[in-house]
Amino acid sequence: MLRYNTQLERLKLPEYGRNIQNMVEHCLTLTDRDERNACARSIIEAMIRLTPQAKNDPDHTRKLWDHLAIISDFRLDIDYPFDQVEKDTLQSTPERVAYGLQNIRYRHYGKSVERLVATASAMEPGQERDTLVRLIANHMKKLMLEVNCDGVDDMKIFKDLAELSHGEIRIHPEEMRLHEFKAVQQPTGKKRRKR
Repeated sequence: MLRYNTQLERLKLPEYGRNIQNMVEHCLTLTDRDERNACARSIIEAMIRLTPQAKNDPDHTRKLWDHLAIISDFRLDIDYPFDQVEKDTLQSTPERVAYGLQNIRYRHYGKSVERLVATASAMEPGQERDTLVRLIANHMKKLMLEVNCDGVDDMKIFKDLAELSHGEIRIHPEEMRLHEFKAVQQPTGKKRRKR
């Protein structure tokens, strides 16, 4: 009668395969501690042969011993050369990351553009500020084009920039022309035939 892998016990760490898991199961049945230690060392040697690319990693041997403990479901009573990994640490969930819910006035521009505008507003008038304002305005136009494919009027960008800066940055269309971005056609996926 054939035995399929789907009918067998699920692998604890599939990257080592069924043979390693069978070796660990055999090691669990050994009653003599010295035999179990020798068996565990031979299992680690087999695991090293399965992952030769990781030999240069200084923590590689420690990881293998931890994996041996995991495969045995922490039932293997041997002399570990390192502190054994605790089962509870494997089941722990990471702490929840606190995301600041900030009100973004124009979502298509994002929070980073609002911060850039605030930085430019706080700067003294001059060449450096004018250069930064030009870069911000061009970036805003590019972001707006991602949302509105039909095109964007420069006046709309200047109006949004004045609103985001609370009136600190006012640009007249005669003073500045923004870059004209062209939409790039998406490839059709069809290959052209050579003539």
